[in-house]
This record gives sequence, C-alpha cells and structure tokens, in this order.
Amino acid sequence: MSEMDDIIREFLVESNEGLDSMDRDLVELEKDPDCGELLANIFRAIHTVKGTSGVLGFPRLESLAHAGESLLSKMRDRKVRLTPDIASALLAMVDVLRAILLEIETTSLEGDRDCSEVIALVNSLSATEAPAATTQVAKVEAVEGRKVGEILMESGVSAEAISEALDEQSEGDPRHIGEILVSRGETQPEVVLDALKKQGDGRSATVSSNIRVDVGLLDKVMNLVGELVLARNQVLQYSAGQKDAGFLSTAQHLNLITTELQEGVMKTRMQPIGNVWNKFPRLVRDLAINCGKRIRIELEGSDTELDKTIIEAIKDPLTHIVRNAADHGIEAPEERLARNKPEEGRLVLRAFHEGGQVNIEINDDGCGIDVARVKQKALDRGVVTAEQLARMSERELINLIFLPGFSTAQKVTNVSGRGVGMDVVKTNVEKIGGTVDVYSVPGQSTTLKIKIPLTLAIIPALVVTSAGERFAIPQISLLELVRLEGEESLRAIERIQGAPVYRLRGNLLPLAFLNKELAISEEGTSREAVNIVVLQADGRQFGLVVDEINDTEEIVVKPLGKHLKGLTSFAGATIMGDGQVALILDVLGIAQKANVVSEARDANQMGSVSTVTEERKSGEQWLVFNAGSESRMAVPLSMVARLEEIKAATVEQAGNRDVVQYRGQIMPLIQVARSLAVGDDEQRDPLQVIVYTQNGQSVGLVVKEILDVVEQDVALKDANKRTGLLGSAVIQKHVTDLVDVPALVASEVGSHSYMAGA
Repeated sequence: MSEMDDIIREFLVESNEGLDSMDRDLVELEKDPDCGELLANIFRAIHTVKGTSGVLGFPRLESLAHAGESLLSKMRDRKVRLTPDIASALLAMVDVLRAILLEIETTSLEGDRDCSEVIALVNSLSATEAPAATTQVAKVEAVEGRKVGEILMESGVSAEAISEALDEQSEGDPRHIGEILVSRGETQPEVVLDALKKQGDGRSATVSSNIRVDVGLLDKVMNLVGELVLARNQVLQYSAGQKDAGFLSTAQHLNLITTELQEGVMKTRMQPIGNVWNKFPRLVRDLAINCGKRIRIELEGSDTELDKTIIEAIKDPLTHIVRNAADHGIEAPEERLARNKPEEGRLVLRAFHEGGQVNIEINDDGCGIDVARVKQKALDRGVVTAEQLARMSERELINLIFLPGFSTAQKVTNVSGRGVGMDVVKTNVEKIGGTVDVYSVPGQSTTLKIKIPLTLAIIPALVVTSAGERFAIPQISLLELVRLEGEESLRAIERIQGAPVYRLRGNLLPLAFLNKELAISEEGTSREAVNIVVLQADGRQFGLVVDEINDTEEIVVKPLGKHLKGLTSFAGATIMGDGQVALILDVLGIAQKANVVSEARDANQMGSVSTVTEERKSGEQWLVFNAGSESRMAVPLSMVARLEEIKAATVEQAGNRDVVQYRGQIMPLIQVARSLAVGDDEQRDPLQVIVYTQNGQSVGLVVKEILDVVEQDVALKDANKRTGLLGSAVIQKHVTDLVDVPALVASEVGSHSYMAGA
C-alpha cells in the first residue's frame, strides 16, 4: 500500500468519526441552540472534512462540506439560528457525506452521486440571515488560520511563509492557509493534512499517545493469548506432580506473566458501550419526527466497557428495542396529555457492571404492554390454548412477545409492527450467554433488562465431573457450593409433587441432576455424598447435582461446530490442561430442560380451597411455621408458591397496606400474627415470607420463623369458624393451627386494586 493510500485511509477514519460526532452534537444542539461549544465542535468537524478533502482531491465531497460550513459559519456568528428544518438539512448532508466516504473506501473514487439537491437545500437555509452579531467570520477564520499556522511552524514551515499566506487571506484570498502554502510550494499536502487533523480534533502538536490497530490483528493476538492460556494450564497441571523447585518457580512465573498478558490484551479489546449508544439520539430524533412524537433520550453509564465482540452482538438487539419503544411504546403527545403525562416521552438507557456482568436497562414511560391484547393475539395465532392462558402468570404472558412473529402493534409501520424484532433480541442476547427480561406497568412504562457477560473469549469456570466426564460451568452463574455427607445426603433431598428439592436456609431449592439431564446415567441419590452446585438462571436459583466438584480455572471458550448448534445444554467447549476436551454447560439451557425455572412450577398453580370438608387429610404435606412468639401454625405445602427472605427496607406503603415490589408485581404483605391476633407480630429482618399465588397475583404472608416441612396424616379438631383459620391439629406432637390461606387473603386484600386485576 502506497503512502497516499495510508493517508486516504486515515482521512476516511477521521472523517467518519467527525461525522458521528456531528450526528450527536446536532441532536444536542436542537435542545440548546445557543450552546457555543456544541456549535464550535460541529463547525470544526465539517471544516476538517472540507479542508482535507480539498487537499486530497475530492471536489464533490469538498463542495458539499463547503455548503455546510457556510451555513454553520452564519450560525456561529448568530446570523442564522438553528431550527428543526436546518437541523434536518445538516443531518441529511451528514448522511450524503458518509455515503460518499463509503464510496471512496470501496472504490477509491467519489462516484457520481448527485449532491446538488442537498447543496441547494443547505444554501437556501443560509440565505436568510438574522441581525449580524459582533463576531465576524473573517476574525474567526484568522484565529483558526493562526492555529493551523502554529502547528505548521512546529512541522518545519517558516514563519515568513505563514505570514505571507495570512496576508493573502486578509487581502481576500478565499482559500485556507494550508491550500495557499501547498500552491506556493512551501509545504507538502501530507504536512497540511496532519495539521488539519490536529486542528480538527483539538489535539496539540505533540505526538498522540493513542495509535490505531487493525481489528484483525487484535483478534489474532487474542487467539494467540488463548492458546498461551491453554499451554499455561497444561504446564501448571504437570507441575503439580513435580518436586523440582526450579521448575515450579518457572511455572509460577509463567502463570503470572500469562495472567498479566491476558488482562492487558483483554483491555485492548474493551470498548465503551457509548460506541453503540451514540447513534441512538439521531435515531430517536428521526423516529420521533416521522411518528409525530416528542421523545427525550437519556444515556446513563455510556463509559461502561465490554469486549468488542459483545459490542457487535448487541447492536441489533438494542436498535430493535429503541425503535419499538419510539414507535409504539411512547404515545403521541395528545394521547399522553389525555393520560395526564407530559407531552414529551422519556426513553432512558442505563448500563452498569454488576456481579461480573454488564446490565443494560431500557426504560420508556409509554403505554406499557397490554396484557389483554397479548392474550388475544396468542389465541388468534394458536400459540397457546385458552386453558393454558388461564394458568399463565402475568410474567409468562408478557414473555410471549419474544415468540417469532409475535406483535401487538395496532398497525404495520415502516418502523415496526411486522412481528420482527423481539425474537431477534432474545435470540441474539442468548447467543452470547446473556438473558433478557421485560417488565411492564400498563399505561405507565416498560423496562427491558439485559444481562450479558463482559467477554466471551476467556472466562473463569468451575470444573465438575459427572459419570466420568468433565464439564465446565461459567463462574458468572455460580452462587455457592453445597456438600451433603452421610445420613444428611440421604434425607436432605425431598420431593414436592414429584420434583426434587433441597431446603437451603429455609428456601426450597429445586434440583436438577446433571447425569439425568444429559442422559449419561440415572440420577441416583445413594452416593456417600451429594454435591450441589447452586446456580442462577433467568433470575432464579436452582441446584445442579454433580458427582464431583474439581476446581476453578480460566478456560478458553471454543464455539461448537454447526452440527452441534442445536444442543441447548452446551454453550461451547474448552481444552483442559491435560489436552482433553470438556464441554461448557449452558446454565439456562440446563435449567429449562429440567423445568426448574418455569413460572408455572414456581407458582404451583393451585385452586382456591376455603374450607375443609374432610375430617382427615391423608398424607398431606404441611409447611410449619411460627407466626408470633407462641403461635405454631401450618399451611398446605401445595399452597406455597415460594419461600422468600425480604429486606424490611424494601417494604413500601400503598393504600394503607404494606407492599413490596416482587417479580414485576406489587405484592401486598399480610402480617399473619397481627391479622389472626395470635401473639406479637415482631418480625426479623429480613422478613420471612410465604408467597401464595392465585390467578397470577402473589400475596406474601409474613411469619416469624419457618420451622419444617412435614408429611403426615392430619386430623382436624376444634374446627374454628374464625376467618382465616380452619381449626387445629396435632403435627409433630404439637398443637398446630391450620391457616385457611384463601380466606385470609380474601379478607385482608381481596378488595384492593392490586388483587382486583388478578
């Protein structure tokens, strides 16, 4: 590649960056037309494109940029004030400039694109001037000329030559100082180009500390580091059986250097999410104009960094979400006013690091998701039956929008409504090991929450063994490890409605057996010890039972071949220290296969039973608890959706009742001891809560202490006619009051709005 080709390539990169900044700054300038700093940034960007394209011999590009520069000069001198029409014209100019740059990149020529219409539009908008301000264009250009001159002097151009060029400008020569110097043979185009770049981006004449590196080269270096990590792992495994102190010291030194090199290379691949977000203000602005809406976009956490491969993977999903929010999420101004909302809608994008992951939240204050419409669409398309709909929770109903082709839009527009988008979001996010969830408050807001890993190349993982095979579990999904030995291993795992569970600190933890889910052997529980890996998938915890837990180590992720892409239980493969291949488990895939993250299963979909007509309940399972200091009570386990610990600080007030935000709902809380007048209602922090769910709506029963789960025949005695109690029975040799949960809930919260919609 020739030197001139290098210069043109650098020019293309710098110019595209300048146009991207113009996009952002023009949208911001619309909000504050008097912001001199934004206007100066925009003028500097177009000035650089114009000057450099003239030097490099791109007249079409130069003439279009010149028209924009002329308009911006008048705006800077307060002779023309920014209007929506001017902003649209300048943005259209940016689009054409970008298209010409793409043509140059592809063919090395400008092409034959007709720019006359855009030039005429821009020129017409600069024809009408406002009263002149005290600042004049000539003065500004002279200052900028001296700035370029100072840079050129540091590059070896004589002060006398620069002074003569300035004199020619003052005598009416319309050319820029660099053009004059090149035409007089005082310097070379390359020197002027470098000076213009430094002037355009505000850098000093000192050498920049940043360099540009080809992405392909970075990928190659990353792959080599991955191979080095594998070699390091092999050396460390071999060194474990050696006694040579010198070899062990060298192995540890290799480990230290490899780790530092890996961290350094990973940092070179990290990019701020703002690189993706910066395009959204322009996108939202154009969509708002097309849809006749007013929308304000706010970006929080733009400096949150991710691996470049993750950045590329989330571009399309985020664009789909933003387009949907602008088109049929946020209402038209007149509709918002009718709902007592501000005319201007608000779209907030927020990113932050948490737990080794990047969390992205996209929130709009629009109309929310119409659950009734989702139900009707699902029935019309035959996605579910009426019986299935009746058993589905609100969260499951909302998640139907992620089905391919599903749309609740009233009409198809050029933006959305064709049923293409949300399924793409879910698919693309899950491809990179992330999760996506949606929460909506009808008439008020919709929030999408995306969780994605920081990087895909090298990750920490827990290595486990089942049926003699090793598997790697990404550490990002790992919560804790539990080992049960001796008699405890035989009695600790219980079954509720046929499903295995383990009681972990009072919470029922659903279990999945890796051997069974991968069909490599029967699950079996007769081992001397049971190893439970507590994992989190789709926001919920479950335990994965494995034969052995080995160790944690850094693994290099290798993608599965095309013929294995359909295996939802695996996310990839890795090469272990001994050279053997181990499969990487897809935690969400395993959880879904084992049905441990199903909302229907969590809720235990029970019917309403308000009275006991039988004298004896044979073989019933009961959850036994203390409601107050001296009140032992029990409820049928079949009526328990979940056991939760809720921090007292999260409890809020709504309609004179304690409530808490729970799984996208407002869940009312009932203080059992207070409601049934059975002793004090002093509670622990965190609160011990029994979650009861009916028709998709949850209610929390706050108790003092969860005691046990008991399976025994219960003989009802002293049938109690008090609301909320069935009577008493002897359970575990103690007199225990049996709570009539549906009646208690109906009495306490049945008339409130948050239950009325259930």
